[in-house]
Amino acid sequence: MLRLSPPGFLRFVQAQQFDIFYGGGEANVAVSLAQFGVESWFVTRLPRHEIGEAAVNALRRYGVNTDAIIRGGDRIGIYFLETGASQRASKVLYDRTGSSIATLQPGEVDWETVFEGGKWFHWTGITPALGKGPREALREAARTARRMGLTVSADLNYRKKLWSEREAQEVMVPLMEHVNLCIANEEDAEKSLGLKPRGTDIEQARIDEAGYAELALAMKHRFGFAAVAITLRESFSASRNGWSAMLLDEKECSTPYRSTRYEIEIIDRVGGGDAFAAALIAASLTENDSRKALEFAVAASCLKQTIPGDFNHVSTAEVQSLMAGGGSGRVQR
Repeated sequence: MLRLSPPGFLRFVQAQQFDIFYGGGEANVAVSLAQFGVESWFVTRLPRHEIGEAAVNALRRYGVNTDAIIRGGDRIGIYFLETGASQRASKVLYDRTGSSIATLQPGEVDWETVFEGGKWFHWTGITPALGKGPREALREAARTARRMGLTVSADLNYRKKLWSEREAQEVMVPLMEHVNLCIANEEDAEKSLGLKPRGTDIEQARIDEAGYAELALAMKHRFGFAAVAITLRESFSASRNGWSAMLLDEKECSTPYRSTRYEIEIIDRVGGGDAFAAALIAASLTENDSRKALEFAVAASCLKQTIPGDFNHVSTAEVQSLMAGGGSGRVQR
């Protein structure tokens, strides 16, 4: 997608110009994976004109393989972001109708060729929210990936401006049979799967850890996931959040792992969940330790939320430094 943002903390009505970024759920994950040294491919449909080419170049710049991108359609999806501060929330406006990816049709992507030699397929709940064509193409992809032995992860990523709760559940619940690792927050689980944690009020920055543990167990048992990751955000204001996560996997059948908790002075929270997903995937591919993988994912996503734009421009070494206690923010000379 093309992201247009008023500079700094200006409101939409004040803007005389916009800052340009490229991004989007799965694209953000692909870029982060490439930064961590994982060979990553991005599959989408983009127009042949110069803006479409600029989007492709944005991915190539960070080492993402773009060979599987289909070219077609007339426009790239756009979203406008107004960055909030203190008690004023950030706002997103979508301009996605008729975009190239929204008009993708089943059968356009040769998934067997795309997945040949691959290990992992990641998708988000934003893709099926774009329309019947994308959701059918995604269903083809998920089925093919599982049949070919790839690990499949899904970040539920519910977006109320794209579809209703009822429509989301009708589509997302059947797709869960093809998923190994499910990533969610409390709103995603409730809106997309109909499961709600008890005792939690994110608007009051209150998290009931036992309630989230019960939610992770319910998700795992109902859908047969190999693992469930839940991100935990405490929103004190648009500028200050608490950030942590928990992970329930096959090694720990009753009690999820809870990560270190970070307090973040937010610069740009967009892409924070994608950074978490990417780091969790990267660590899962190289680590045989779920606790370490979770800590790596939370630290990586913490750093992302201090960086403008959708992409997470951090290295493995920087994430490991934060995990080791290097979060003072002192100048590195």
